[in-house]
Amino acid sequence: MDCCNQPGLMPLEQAQAALLSQVSCQTRVETITLGSALNRILAEDIVSPLNIPPFNNSAMDGYALCAEQLPKNATLPLAAKVLAGDTQEYSLADGHCVRIMTGAPLPQGCDTVEMQENTQQLGNSIVFTQALSQGKNVRRKGEDVKQGDTVISVGTKLNASHIGLLATLGINQLKVQSQLKVALLSSGDELVAPGQPLKHGQIYDSNRFAIRALLEKLPVEIIDLGVIPDRQARLKKAFLEANQSADVIISSGGVSVGEADYTKLVLDELGQINLWKLAIKPGKPFAFGQLSQAYFVGLPGNPVSAFVTFYKLAMLVIAKASGWNYQAPLKLPAYAANKLRKSPGRTDFQRGYAELNSQGQLQVSSTGKQGSAIFTSLSQANCFIVLEQDRASVEAGEQVTIEMFAEPVV
Repeated sequence: MDCCNQPGLMPLEQAQAALLSQVSCQTRVETITLGSALNRILAEDIVSPLNIPPFNNSAMDGYALCAEQLPKNATLPLAAKVLAGDTQEYSLADGHCVRIMTGAPLPQGCDTVEMQENTQQLGNSIVFTQALSQGKNVRRKGEDVKQGDTVISVGTKLNASHIGLLATLGINQLKVQSQLKVALLSSGDELVAPGQPLKHGQIYDSNRFAIRALLEKLPVEIIDLGVIPDRQARLKKAFLEANQSADVIISSGGVSVGEADYTKLVLDELGQINLWKLAIKPGKPFAFGQLSQAYFVGLPGNPVSAFVTFYKLAMLVIAKASGWNYQAPLKLPAYAANKLRKSPGRTDFQRGYAELNSQGQLQVSSTGKQGSAIFTSLSQANCFIVLEQDRASVEAGEQVTIEMFAEPVV
């Protein structure tokens, strides 16, 4: 029987729902300053204490005036100059204009700003060479944010744009969730740290470094336990220590049914652990459960399988346990640029590179061999090509769904 058609495989959506139903928030609320808020999870709604802008101001360097006083080609005497940061309050004299800089408060009586490029200066007067519409180049008080508006919701992971908005509102202290503690380990006698010489039969420990790199972008404190040998006593000691110090334990390797795979045996002794066979490719073996104090996530040993199951399952555990209102990565329709081989039976997360073709259409190309141990297919990709569980091979030109990798700039 084809392994992809074996009965008893759990669909991904069912596994995700099971995870979410069993995980609760493990963090506490703490108060921090704005300078340390990046990537933290907000523990309260942010309600604006003021209007943004807080006053009517100029969007241009130019001249402020009352538009009703200006027929085309009118000339108005210059009454004053207003700079950004000027705290003096000005009132516009009838029939006059005011020199004004970008961001400067609009004097009382002004409703319009003309950019300096559309004017000429004659002595102490300004000639306006074009007709003006009322309100041109004026930023109105509260047009961005009104006092009392909820501007960022609880559960948001704060990014650079959130930090800028909070600073704009004058907020320097805020309540966030404490950082989730995540213990990370790899298991296997064959694993060697990068930089060390390899003996026959050994490979480098790539999973722990890749997963750690993913974790470093999240609001977590990482407890790196290194590589644990395939010894039942050593594994038990490591898991007992992790259970005392972490909220979530993530391991890779040892969750299949091999003769030397002791992870599940140890965890069955220490807690309640389920070994699921998932209907996804790569990443069929996956373990999830709970010890006395920590959740456990067991990723497969193959590097791409570990990456995919972290991305699609472990992320959900981390998000809910940390109080994060996590949003799944963006999915888009695209055309396959080449044939994609697949057998029905499992949802396939093939690695692809998405870009616009010469007709401006979104297309995706395979990054090459798609084996679960081939990390180059992942390193050259910017998306997953998500091929549905019952779908067979895809011909070039067919429409597929892609899921962009989450790399937010702001």
